[in-house]
Amino acid sequence: MPRETGRKLIAQNKRARHDFFIEDTYEAGLVLTGTEVKSLRAGKANLTDGYASVEGGEVWLINVYIPEYSQGTWTNHAARRTRKLLLNRKEIGKLDATLKEKGLTLIPLSMYFKDGRAKIEIGIARGKKDYDKRQTLMEKQATREMSRAMSNAVRRRGGR
Repeated sequence: MPRETGRKLIAQNKRARHDFFIEDTYEAGLVLTGTEVKSLRAGKANLTDGYASVEGGEVWLINVYIPEYSQGTWTNHAARRTRKLLLNRKEIGKLDATLKEKGLTLIPLSMYFKDGRAKIEIGIARGKKDYDKRQTLMEKQATREMSRAMSNAVRRRGGR
């Protein structure tokens, strides 16, 4: 059987980009059990309440929901267990130094299979205030209206 290639998205945390300013992103591997991998291959996971922390020179993914595998037996995993992330020692040191700064947190952005291996994209994030969220929504709306006006102008010009 040929090996999997490419990137297959499992789950994405859309609220993260709405609630936080993402300053930097990292790709990390996950230490998973067999039933967790089978559950992920079925395309089931939820990243919305999850976060990561650096403890004892290791990075841990906390509160990410991977449901129990439906055909699993007594060897099934706990749905919200703490999972270890695989990063280089230099990256872990850099993350630890950065996270000591006040107001920064480490959140999962997306989970995917890359060449058959489960990966997670984590981001160093700073929380947004309500007025920041309104500002980004207004900017998105303005760019949407500008592109709509441009496409209408091109359509009118091309039609004559």
